[in-house]
Amino acid sequence: MTNSTLTAFLDDLADRLGQAPALHYENGEVRETIGHAALAERSRRVAQGLADLGIGAGDRVALWLPNAPAWLTIFFACARLGAIAVAVNTRFRAHEVADIVARSQARLLVIWPGFRGIDFPAILGEVDGAALTALEAVIVYDEEGAWRGGTVADRPAVAYASLDGAQPHADDHAAPEAGCIVFTTSGTTSKPKFVLHPQRSHVDHARAVAPALAMDAPDAVSLLSLPLAGTFGMASALAALAAGRPAVLMPTFEAGAAARLVRTYGVTHMNGSDEMYLRMLEAAPEPRPFPSLRCCGFAAFAADPAEVVRACDVRGLTLIGAYGMSEVQALFAMRDRAAPAGERLRGGGTPVSPETSVRVRDPESGALLGPGEQGELELKGPSMMLEYLGNPEATAGALTADGYIRSGDLGYLDGGGDSANAFTYLSRMGDALRLGGYLVAPEEIANYLEAHPGVAGAQVVGVEGAAGGARGTQAVAFVIPAEGAAVSEADLRAHCAAGLAKFKVPARIFPVEAFPVTESANGVKVQRGKLRELAVSMIGEG
Repeated sequence: MTNSTLTAFLDDLADRLGQAPALHYENGEVRETIGHAALAERSRRVAQGLADLGIGAGDRVALWLPNAPAWLTIFFACARLGAIAVAVNTRFRAHEVADIVARSQARLLVIWPGFRGIDFPAILGEVDGAALTALEAVIVYDEEGAWRGGTVADRPAVAYASLDGAQPHADDHAAPEAGCIVFTTSGTTSKPKFVLHPQRSHVDHARAVAPALAMDAPDAVSLLSLPLAGTFGMASALAALAAGRPAVLMPTFEAGAAARLVRTYGVTHMNGSDEMYLRMLEAAPEPRPFPSLRCCGFAAFAADPAEVVRACDVRGLTLIGAYGMSEVQALFAMRDRAAPAGERLRGGGTPVSPETSVRVRDPESGALLGPGEQGELELKGPSMMLEYLGNPEATAGALTADGYIRSGDLGYLDGGGDSANAFTYLSRMGDALRLGGYLVAPEEIANYLEAHPGVAGAQVVGVEGAAGGARGTQAVAFVIPAEGAAVSEADLRAHCAAGLAKFKVPARIFPVEAFPVTESANGVKVQRGKLRELAVSMIGEG
């Protein structure tokens, strides 16, 4: 074991800080405070419980679970065994869960059966049995005491409490380069890529983020309201732990509850989307409702960043632009809190780790570019992924010969200042859509539409404010009806809603006789730009 393993990270915190609060957790009537030593002890017990179920080095445990202390406990328990946690968004439904469980070859799946009234066992029951071949059991986490036992998807159901009741695991199989977690991200195909990170990258990144954002200040308290299933939430949580200061964990973001927790615990640090901050301000009508909040990292997903930053400045919230991606983790770079609003709103900033290197390459000529010249951002540093799990071709395509990640993002080096690596992010270079704060391949939605018997072909584009009054990008689909088929827009949206997360359901679906195409040296290509123009025109006419 070295100091760059997750078990060494957690055990060091336990040794230094003992039962000083690591997490404050609230979910309705359930409230608890967990010390650093208690979190480490729980992870050892759960590690033994997982080992008793046959989990060992390299095995995958999928967490289809909202934020709870159990999420982090299982994550650290897997690391102790050398196993890999597979993060599954709770908004995903049968189609997405089937793909993730099948391709990751997860041996265990953790669920919270009735969280927020969602019947997770029923959703899992809709999954084709062929996708669950590797799945041996389902672990059931239940805070309300509603679970009455039985099987889930014809698999044995094991109560999480029984894992937490095991004797502490005596061994440590953690290693710095061992894979520890998989995040799903968009790719150029309909299937999300599996971003696999080593233990070292999470430990080193957390230890860089904490001081860079002053999360280790004596009075610092963090609010963890982003999903742990995504890199934004996980990077925030591990940095809060690395800081050795308390963090307040919410199962899922709710504006009114978040506003109350900020005031109750004197929260100083928070990361979130623009929409989250605006909703919190709407829930608190006072002129300056959150005087304790001094570091608010944000990503612009739903609204005009300049408008959001100005609105928050007036109410006493200083938003700081952040940059990250699953391959290098969230909070990879941050803007200066003391900078003017016009600079703080821009994505990018100065990398949190001094060991990071950023460069910009002309995508056509391949030449490296100087400050202010726009091209593809290439990133290198201690927070980088190991690989795309099970996809060596994609891994090779993403990494340069000298170990940089090709980000697929358009940006430029800022030049001047204290860091030669400071940069500005402008936009995605490809066609991937940012929907509901998540990066989604339009092919994934199109392929799901094409699974409907009434659809012969489908294309999906992103349009700003596609539905009346909506903020941010939404998906708009064009379909070629199957011969003799008569399907309505409502039918097709219901089809999508039944199998895809809500944020992926197209805001509008239009029938067309054919897609606009162009001939090229590589074959016939759909003209997505013309489809986007058509979508804007048809929505405007509607």
